[in-house]
Amino acid sequence: MKVALTGSEGMFGHAVMKIFSDIEVVPFAYKNLDVTDLGGVRQKISDLKPDFLIHAAAYTNVDACETDADAAYRVNGLGARNVAIACEEIRCPVVYISSDYVFDGTKGSPYNEWDMPNPVNLYGLSKLMGEQFVSAHTTRFYIVRTSWLYGPNGNNFVDTIARLLSEKDSLQVVNDQFGCPTFTEDLARTVRQLLGKGYGIYHATNSGICSWYDFAVRIAEIKGLQKSIAPVSTAQFPRPAKRPPFSALNTTMLRLEGIDGSRRWEDALGEYLSEC
Repeated sequence: MKVALTGSEGMFGHAVMKIFSDIEVVPFAYKNLDVTDLGGVRQKISDLKPDFLIHAAAYTNVDACETDADAAYRVNGLGARNVAIACEEIRCPVVYISSDYVFDGTKGSPYNEWDMPNPVNLYGLSKLMGEQFVSAHTTRFYIVRTSWLYGPNGNNFVDTIARLLSEKDSLQVVNDQFGCPTFTEDLARTVRQLLGKGYGIYHATNSGICSWYDFAVRIAEIKGLQKSIAPVSTAQFPRPAKRPPFSALNTTMLRLEGIDGSRRWEDALGEYLSEC
């Protein structure tokens, strides 16, 4: 098996390289594949002829997307379109890594794969744009929505909170946004199991739901740091981009496909912090 990987230098890309270490993975970073260049993408994918392509390249700065919408649309939208077109031409299945932020968070319970997207920020809109382009340009697709990613080799909430707890005596963390923290290596394991299964939309996260505040408290507990962490509302902690209040995902399609459920987020977090 030969797997092509865009966004190989990103946080999830590093996880794929580790989890797929016994498989031939051809990594593409921005310096050697600009996903916004359709001609370049078609040429390189055609020359490589991979059996699968994992499209992880993305513009992931949620707040920056609000002031640089065109960059988000080009990378997350047109980039996904270009990859899908190139893969369809050589009949190569594509795995598109998407986001819980395609939902508005008003459902009040975890989202299933068939629930209607309705993004509340430009990042979510650009990821939905990518989903629609992928499903329009190829029938051989896995759209994998995930959430609250953390892991080595990238900026993430876990590392930020651990650093702040070591520097400060107290923190304020939002307690009215809920989701499913997901370790990049667990997501990579799920994607590996998904290859060769039925095409479609899948949700892939660690199991369990928490708020950002709950997440931060657990980080402090695992690190053994006795610091004050105060819960605050989103209104008290304004950001440029609006966030969905409840974007937890059900992994229904993975279960129906017979793919093993991922472990609890607390267990995955404990492993990650023990290795930091």
